[in-house]
Amino acid sequence: MVGSMGSNVRIVQWSEGDLDLLRRANAPEMMDHLGGPETEEKLAVRHARYVAMKDPAAGRMYRIVLEPDGEQDGEQDGDAPGDASGDALGEAAGEAAGEAAGTIGYWQRDWQGERVYETGWAVLTAFQGLGIASAAARAVAAEAAELGRNRYLHAFPSTDHPGSNGVCRKAGFELVAECDFEYPPGHSLRTNDWRRDLRP
Repeated sequence: MVGSMGSNVRIVQWSEGDLDLLRRANAPEMMDHLGGPETEEKLAVRHARYVAMKDPAAGRMYRIVLEPDGEQDGEQDGDAPGDASGDALGEAAGEAAGEAAGTIGYWQRDWQGERVYETGWAVLTAFQGLGIASAAARAVAAEAAELGRNRYLHAFPSTDHPGSNGVCRKAGFELVAECDFEYPPGHSLRTNDWRRDLRP
């Protein structure tokens, strides 16, 4: 929950109607650490991929939704991409009520010889610094943990992105090491490898 805005944060499965949210998250100031904004064609392809993510075991994308009239807890963080329960954050599906504040998701990947989940997020500029990304990251971790498939959820923010690294810390991830990471394809990043244990 986000005290500054008096709102509950919940994650809602990605749908056909979320393309405009993806466009809004493609702003230059938000894509600076990821190689810059994508073309409209690439956005359309990515949107179609997100819509097609129907198997929760393989991964899912969500829009981050703010619901009014939530309780306040005063949490603040440095959103840019310890546990709040799924009940407190709301279910990961539901109506489109509330204000869209960003995107988040998780997906499977092989990392250092192990099958893991990876997560990434984008919180719109107007909603950054309010604890929204860390609340959404905790909700995604809860969704992935319920599956019981992979032990770890990883995040790979750039080493020079204090906001996203702060999100990882506040969302209960542990810092493993710095590493070289390719995202998007052809674009090399120096990132931190953050890991959250999904075991009960």
